[in-house]
Amino acid sequence: MRRYAAIVIALVVLATAMLCSRDRKRYFSHEGVVWTTDYHITYEANRDLNDSIQLILGNLDMSVSPYNKASLISAINENNTSLVDAYLRLLIDASRTVNRESGGAFDPTVMPLVNAWGFGYNSGTPPTKAQLDSILQFIGMDKVTLRGDTLVKQDPRVMLDFSSIAKGLACDEIGRMLARNGAVNWLVEIGGEVAASGVNKRGTPWNVSVDMPTSEQQGQTAHESALTLALDSGAVATSGNYRKWREEGGTKISHIIDPRTGDSRAGTLLSVTVVARDCMTADAWATACMVMGENEVKNMMQRRSDLGVMTISADTLTGNLIVWSNAPFANRIQ
Repeated sequence: MRRYAAIVIALVVLATAMLCSRDRKRYFSHEGVVWTTDYHITYEANRDLNDSIQLILGNLDMSVSPYNKASLISAINENNTSLVDAYLRLLIDASRTVNRESGGAFDPTVMPLVNAWGFGYNSGTPPTKAQLDSILQFIGMDKVTLRGDTLVKQDPRVMLDFSSIAKGLACDEIGRMLARNGAVNWLVEIGGEVAASGVNKRGTPWNVSVDMPTSEQQGQTAHESALTLALDSGAVATSGNYRKWREEGGTKISHIIDPRTGDSRAGTLLSVTVVARDCMTADAWATACMVMGENEVKNMMQRRSDLGVMTISADTLTGNLIVWSNAPFANRIQ
């Protein structure tokens, strides 16, 4: 009887130890490549959640990647379907909000213009004004309407490209998945877009470095940290034109295309960093601000308290870099 009791006690102790071990949290880290860019994810949990991370990335790729010929957005762009899924509804609704508030500076229907300038599927000489005017006839968020799960285009030539907001959505979706699985402390970074919650292993807010562009030599862009943000909630996204550009006849042509005019925006504004409540919003506004240019950004963002914004511009007279930020951004600087 004593031997039986001892065995029962041992089994209870073992089961308790296993439960305690299962509940004990530790930090996990994963990295890889998605959509031709690197990602890094760190989180505190009681189990490895990489399978769920990969599932989200895979589902998003099949939904919103215009460079995946089997994706839903590719089928919509080719007019093979008009049905949308939950991801596309989120992106369309968010895009419409930023489009309206930015005066049309952010617009995912810009894809045909991006192609015309040689930064999408096509490459070649810059488009003429007549070609741009022709394309602008089917550019604009007013050319698409959501009716339930159906996307209605005013013109079959309308195409959607959510590349400037989809990485932000991916960060948010992975963050929400981590939170559902009990993770309080996590950081998700995809191609420089960051969403975070809680603290790192040291028990302090996550450190997010923002690059200072230090060279505009194509293919040789060097960087140094401009500053570090302390992030225990929310998201950060950066957009710039100091990496992806080319020269045509002595003129710099940027991949930042203004959907309002069809022009390539290769001005003095080099990068914009935006802090927002979620990464999808930060991602979209970083692109919108690059399109708007530094004067329009300053005039708008000085009045906003929901977005933290920092711009880095080139002084054409001295060659120095000029850094500007609004108050909500300055409050995040470590």
